[in-house]
Amino acid sequence: MNTYDNDICDYAIAELVPDHFLENIFSYLNLRDLKNCALVCKTWLRILSDENNDVWRLHCIKRLAEEVMKSDLLSNLSTYKSKLRAFYHAWSPYDCSRNIYIKPNGFTLHRNPVAQSTDACRGKIGFYRGRHSWEVIWEGPLGTVAVIGVSTKEAPLQCQGYVGLLGSDEHSWGWNLVDNQLLHNGDTHGRYPILNNCPKYQVGERIRVILDCEGHTLSFERNHEFLGVAFRGLPYKKKLYPTVSAVYGNTEVSMVYLGVPADG
Repeated sequence: MNTYDNDICDYAIAELVPDHFLENIFSYLNLRDLKNCALVCKTWLRILSDENNDVWRLHCIKRLAEEVMKSDLLSNLSTYKSKLRAFYHAWSPYDCSRNIYIKPNGFTLHRNPVAQSTDACRGKIGFYRGRHSWEVIWEGPLGTVAVIGVSTKEAPLQCQGYVGLLGSDEHSWGWNLVDNQLLHNGDTHGRYPILNNCPKYQVGERIRVILDCEGHTLSFERNHEFLGVAFRGLPYKKKLYPTVSAVYGNTEVSMVYLGVPADG
């Protein structure tokens, strides 16, 4: 049998293995290997394209805390693969102020009660192309300053006093939920959103952040209402990371990556 015949035989075997066997085998592979497996044949691609099968369910069981799988935090994610994706995009325990730690659920940061300090945290993955959205849920008191937005790796993650750290320099852009002011490069850039009698943020509300790396804009939604573009002219081909900065002791903030915005 020549090499060509061997290749055909291997391909036929790959096609004939039952789906549930393949799903179990795939559940032991890392994400990079799974990406390569999807290129082998149409059968493997079909299996790995099903975001709710045992491949992704078992990966979720291995990596996500049981607590978060049973909670409402991931309620806007309908598939196991989307939940796993959100986990890999969650807050980074290695890219935050020393006064912040990430809770065991993997999605929620906790700011320790440290006086006269403002503390920030970035997501694990930054973006420089495509369109991305994620939800931020402030699950404790806001204090005098509570800012959500994006930053580059150059933006500081801790400073003295109670200030709008996110938006304090040229490397970060933020929306202060306390007074509805936009912050960048150390200046305020007007009220946001531009609405009469704009309601204050209520603890527990989900704010959706929309980053458009192609249009270089940052926007927000609240309660599924688009609030308009907050920032234009974001840097070109520079990685931007989901970021928050907080001042209130023991406050907690969760972040859930959603993927491409629903409107396209």
